[in-house]
Amino acid sequence: MVNKIVGWVVLVPFCLGLIIIALANRHFVVVNFNPFVTVDATVMPGFGIPLFVVLYVMLLVGVLLGGTATWFAQGRHRRREKHWRREAYALNAELEGLRRKQGQATPGPNTEVDDLLELR
Repeated sequence: MVNKIVGWVVLVPFCLGLIIIALANRHFVVVNFNPFVTVDATVMPGFGIPLFVVLYVMLLVGVLLGGTATWFAQGRHRRREKHWRREAYALNAELEGLRRKQGQATPGPNTEVDDLLELR
């Protein structure tokens, strides 16, 4: 439900804004990757690119770089979470082995919680 609300309230106006920007910036620009050369569009040979294409490519590059930076920054947390998940699985397997050894019945879905809270 929240995803639908976010989609309609945030993403739809954002997409409409991008379409408006694309329609308003259809003129051609010359893209130069050398910052030390002065750019004169009338003298410089080559093809122009619509300005909205340059804006969208820069937006895409920014999103990709931000996602990559976030992924690397959260690597430590993912590694720690993977460690604790493995330990939890190992402890659950050990608990099941001990229960089978003692001859207890197969535990229900809440037995681990009950054991932790000492409800039995």
